[in-house]
Amino acid sequence: MTARKKRYSELWKTWEAGDVTNSRRFFFLILVIAGIISIVLFFDWWFHSDHVASLPLFVLLSLITWWGIIRLILIWVNYLGVKKPVSVLAEPGLKVAIFTTSSPGEPLSMFDKTLEACANINYPHTTYLLDDTQDPAFKKVAEKHGAVWLELVGLPGAKAGKVNKALSMIDEDFVLIMDPDHIPFPNFLDEVLGFFKDEKVGFVQVSQAYYNQYRSFTARGAAEQTYTFYGPTMMGMNGYGTSVAIGANCTFRKSALDSIGGHGIGLAEDLITSIRLHAKGWKSVFNPVVVSRGLVPEDFGSFCKQQLKWSRGVFEVLFSELPRLSKSLTMWQRISYLAISTYYLVGVTTFLYVSIPFMYFWGGWLPAKMDFAEFLINGSPIILIALLVYLYVQRWLSHSPSERGLHWRGMVLKFATWPVFFLGAMLAVVNADIPYIPTAKKAVKGLSPYTRPLIFQLVLFILTLGYVIYDRLYIASEGILILTSQRVWGMFAFASVSIIMVIGGIYAAYESRNLEAEEPWENIDLTSIDTSKELK
Repeated sequence: MTARKKRYSELWKTWEAGDVTNSRRFFFLILVIAGIISIVLFFDWWFHSDHVASLPLFVLLSLITWWGIIRLILIWVNYLGVKKPVSVLAEPGLKVAIFTTSSPGEPLSMFDKTLEACANINYPHTTYLLDDTQDPAFKKVAEKHGAVWLELVGLPGAKAGKVNKALSMIDEDFVLIMDPDHIPFPNFLDEVLGFFKDEKVGFVQVSQAYYNQYRSFTARGAAEQTYTFYGPTMMGMNGYGTSVAIGANCTFRKSALDSIGGHGIGLAEDLITSIRLHAKGWKSVFNPVVVSRGLVPEDFGSFCKQQLKWSRGVFEVLFSELPRLSKSLTMWQRISYLAISTYYLVGVTTFLYVSIPFMYFWGGWLPAKMDFAEFLINGSPIILIALLVYLYVQRWLSHSPSERGLHWRGMVLKFATWPVFFLGAMLAVVNADIPYIPTAKKAVKGLSPYTRPLIFQLVLFILTLGYVIYDRLYIASEGILILTSQRVWGMFAFASVSIIMVIGGIYAAYESRNLEAEEPWENIDLTSIDTSKELK
């Protein structure tokens, strides 16, 4: 067996996050204390009166800088609450439904594999295919695997609309919502149903993992962005009672959904559902176990479309759901939902960071008079400790053998999609709607138009660099050169960090031009799935 095949076979085992011990908590607490000290020292250095060049611009720069640092602190505090639930055996005889939805354009062969995997789930259940394709082949593939076919065409609310209609047509007490691109393991329900012995538990979420991340730079980066979230981040939220339901792999108590009028509808329907359930007093559980694997977008354009949908969607929670339901939430639930619903403001803050060097070179506007070397010296401890924290909490990744690392592709991809996040924020400000479009299940070949802002930023950087070099060689006086040398090249060093990220994003986009579509689910041997649990 080749190394690659061995790594791939390891994906089809049941894995769970490492245990949370007192010694691990203690060492993590030491890291957090060191991090807080480094932030206090940086705060003391930052707010010196002699650092202010333009008060309005300095205030703006401070706001976006310290907004990021506050979010970092919140992440650390969340990790302090890391909790792994104790497994509970499922009671026999529960009435369980599995919902998966189909939409026009989705590949039939994918449903063939997913419905077969659903049929192999050990715990007795009924699988339902909620279909609006108007293609008789989908009915045939459902019947082939013993699933109940429900034709639900023309309902408002996209996926959530179909789910809500189906809820009114069934008599099961528990409903697992399974995205059609996910392959559930036979022991899936065994890992979640036991938690419903607590009658206050409204939903149980398990980790989300992937099997096509090897396909491209984009696929790998998209997967890397989720590793920590579906491990220590969600485990921390579980400890504070703020676990959220994600669009796939979430099992609901039907009476809990009924109590809020059904599944939430919107671009972020899973987040809307979570906040409404928590506001109603229902408890949530996150079990950090890998009992299914699905797909991430393989091409840059599909990834950007997914991120635009999510970025526009979470602002619905910020502007509509959170103000309305805030009083019914606990303090930590308010903090958690506020942090999630403002995550995509990173598009606005990154735009401002990217603009600062160009504002200086083309307009002479300078927000702060800070020596770049001093900035690095004072800011480095925060970056170093943040990196150590990031690496330390990886002991709680849901599948640590394949998920450990610096996840640099994920960071590149996150930065490269700042124009998408910025667009999502602007659409939210003007309350513009965008259609609910399922994420592409196969690679879409071609160069995405979302690459244009990145190319523009790179070209602008090159032109600016050329202009500055020409100005300093042939126009600027020797005195000006001496006085501005450190500031000019410090600004270019600052701008170069973002340009490196942008080049990575352009590479991901250009790779998509020649990315051949394939159906990765065709290579999955369902009989080889290993349900014996592995823990690292």
